[in-house]
Amino acid sequence: MTPPLRIALYQGPPGVPSSTGETLGALAGAARRAAGAGARLLLTNELYLTGYALGSDVVDRAEAADGPGAAAVAALAEEHGLAIGYGYPERDGTAVYNSFQLIAPDGARLAHYRKTHLFGDFEGAYFTPGDEAVVQADFEGVRLGVLICYDVEFPEPVRAHALAGTELLLVPTALMRPYEIVPQTIVPARAWESQLYIAYANRCGTEGEFTFAGLSALAAPDGTVRARAGAGEDLIIADVDPALLTASRAENTYLSDRRPELYGALG
Repeated sequence: MTPPLRIALYQGPPGVPSSTGETLGALAGAARRAAGAGARLLLTNELYLTGYALGSDVVDRAEAADGPGAAAVAALAEEHGLAIGYGYPERDGTAVYNSFQLIAPDGARLAHYRKTHLFGDFEGAYFTPGDEAVVQADFEGVRLGVLICYDVEFPEPVRAHALAGTELLLVPTALMRPYEIVPQTIVPARAWESQLYIAYANRCGTEGEFTFAGLSALAAPDGTVRARAGAGEDLIIADVDPALLTASRAENTYLSDRRPELYGALG
């Protein structure tokens, strides 16, 4: 049986950073603490490199998937010997995407995902929605999947991941108040109904008109929350246990009891 995968979720730093140097410095500290706690994977939040409430500045701060931010994160992953997942605004030609990259401990890219469900006026004005629903990677015997923030609030993307074999769903997030119902209720429900782990890493603090809710969490398929952050800057550590997932799927047979022939008209 695959041993548990220890992961860290970094909720911070608060506020819009003055530069990517500021967030990379905070990431170096979080990576050092995560590695010291035995974590093999560190997840940060949505648009981690630049901050979220950027307005039109997001266009100027966007960079290519293989840009300087990616190189800096890869160096940190190699230095601390752990995988790092981070959000950033991606420029591809004239389009800007709300994107996420997962970098392996050797600095190679494991996964890249573009947010498919854009939220609110800011995202709708400056980002192009992605068109790939299920992005996965295998890491230390665990099949990882990726969604970003608003994506996880729809049951369909999460169920699509479960049916594709995702065991741990990484969800970098920028959830504002007063929507605390999402980390407190919806995310654990998604983990339960689709029988997978969900790592939900949120922003914290205030950026412009937005006050972020924090409450980052690792939700397990048995309906429990294995770790939970507060409202401020935090680093939480928890284990993803494949044995628990196997036992939970044997006990809760939602996935095998589905009758997809009845659901086709719902699309």
